[in-house]
Formats: sequence, C-alpha cells, structure tokens
Amino acid sequence: MGLTVSITDFIYNGRAARVVFGAGSRAHLERELLALGAQKAMILFGREQLPLGTSVADQLGARTAGVFDRATMHVPAELVTQARVAATSMGADCLIAVGGGSAIGLAKAIALESDLPILALPTTYAGSEMTPIYGITDAGLKRTGTDLRVLPKTVIYDPDLTVTLPVGMSVTSGINAIAHAAEGLYSRDANPLTSLMAEDGIAALARSLPRIVSKPDDPAARADALYGAWLCGAVLGSVGMALHHKLCHTLGGSFNLPHAPTHTIVLPHALAYNAEAVPDAMKRIARAVGHDDAAQGLYELARANGAPIALKDIGMLEDQLDQAADIACSNAYWNPRPLEREAIRALLQRAFEGSAPKA
Repeated sequence: MGLTVSITDFIYNGRAARVVFGAGSRAHLERELLALGAQKAMILFGREQLPLGTSVADQLGARTAGVFDRATMHVPAELVTQARVAATSMGADCLIAVGGGSAIGLAKAIALESDLPILALPTTYAGSEMTPIYGITDAGLKRTGTDLRVLPKTVIYDPDLTVTLPVGMSVTSGINAIAHAAEGLYSRDANPLTSLMAEDGIAALARSLPRIVSKPDDPAARADALYGAWLCGAVLGSVGMALHHKLCHTLGGSFNLPHAPTHTIVLPHALAYNAEAVPDAMKRIARAVGHDDAAQGLYELARANGAPIALKDIGMLEDQLDQAADIACSNAYWNPRPLEREAIRALLQRAFEGSAPKA
C-alpha cells in the first residue's frame, strides 16, 4: 500500500534535454549530431575509455574534429583550459562526452565559457548528463555551480555501453546515482514529480545492482540500472541537494578521493544524520530499497555487493577528518537538520571506520 501524499503548492523546473534510450542506440550518433545543427565534434573521454572513445571517433569519421583523451575526476582547472584551447584549435562546433562524470564534467566546464553544445554518451550511472550542475577543482577546492549552458542538449543512453563497466564500478556508480534521488526526496524544493522519479529511480537501481553482480552481462539488468540512473540524474538536475553532496564534494575536491566510492560510503551516514528531520522521505527510500530503514538498507546494499564501506579503504587519512568537518560546515547551505560540527565530525568518523550508520 502506497504512502498517502498531500499535494501542496510547488514549483517544478523541467530541464529540456533530448533522450535517446535503447540497446544499440549509439548507432544514431551522427543523426543526433546533425540534429543539433553541428558538423564536427571533439570527442572527450578518459584514458580508461580509450577503446570506446576511439571507436566513437571512427564511427563519426569526417564528423570528428579530434579527440581529447585526458578527462579525469574532479575536473582540474588547468585541464579545462587545455581542453578548451584544443576544441578551438580543432574547429569543433560540438562536444561529445563519452564516459561517466569525468568526461561529462569536463565537457560542461568547456561549455561554460564556449557555449559549445554537448552530446553525452554515458557509460556509467553517474547521472551528470541530466544536470546543469558543473564542478571545477582549483587549488584543492572544488567550486560548483549551476548554468543551463552546461546541460547536455542530447543524451544517448545505450545499455550495451555499460555491459563492460566493471562490477565494482557498476555498484558504486549506481549507489552514487541513488544518492541524487535520496537527497532529492528531502530537498527544500522537492515536488511530487521529482519525488516520483526519485523513488522509481532508487528502486530500479536497488533491484538491478545485485543482478549485475550475479551476471555482469545481463542486458535486462543493465538497461534497468541505466533507466534508474537517468531518473536519479533528472532529480539531481531539478532540485537542490544538501549535506550528503556537500560532504562528498569536500572529500573529493579537497582530499582527492574517488567520486562514486565516496558517495557510496557517505550516503548511509548522511541519511542517518537527517533521518529524524525528514521521516516521510526516509519511508520512501526504505520502501524503494526493500528495507525497514533507509540508511541501514543502503549500507547493506553496498556491503552485500562488494562496494567499499570505509573511507580509510579509499585513501582518506584519519588526521584529515577534522579538516573535512570544518570545510563541510563552512559556507552555510540548506539541510533539513541544522549543521552541527561535532555531529558531522562523528558522522565522518563512522564513515572512515566503515561502521553502521547511526543518527
């Protein structure tokens, strides 16, 4: 039996983007490029996507202005400058981002000042392709912002491109996507439409990730996970985030921790911190993951499927936790529960150790 929801006044900001979804849909790449009014694209990807990025460049042939294969996590400012210069020198009138958040994030940073349209070809479940949010790391601090110029104009979701995503990365990328929807459910500007997308997106990922662990090349599970990631990304692009995302930006930008594993580890603890302030959102998350407790359910989802659950295991040092708590509590931002420095420091300690979440 579903929850009874009282509909009150709300504002919904839809984000215009064309989505092409389906197995084999990368075949439509040239058609979608031309539909944007573009002629030649710079293909962006990271070194880990070299075979696919090269394949995409070959597929487009004369429509390829050139490739830039150095996308990396957290989008370093100096790399943005290099990529922007490269796009200009190639004469590119479009950017095609092939990969996850690193490639798409780099394309966004270029578009921020060049106005080049982005066509995204996601290979992970990060969701960045559905948002106008960008992040650039400079001098150890990650600066984020929102600008509609960086929202990809077209997204091609081809589940076939996620089949080779390693199982471990699939799980952390999927839980990273869940984090967007989870915080979207208790966002200050949550609304009935985004909440529907959030719960359905969380449920799709929660049921598909264990199937991917059991059978990595299961096409139905891969399609289900990519569908869930799309919904979760759309939520991230439509409403504001809170403590969880602030913590992860701090840990990633200031301590260079890997993006998706950091989200995976921190999410149960951030939910536990906010649980009493947003009980209805926690009920919806718990229902979506099939557990009686949202935070514990996501902790168990990660642990049962081989994902890291401790910051100490992904490069964090214990003597950095105080600094992380200080950064996370600076620059006031909205959260359903007031920011309490000592409680956040305790949250980080539990996340560092891999302990179960606790309010």
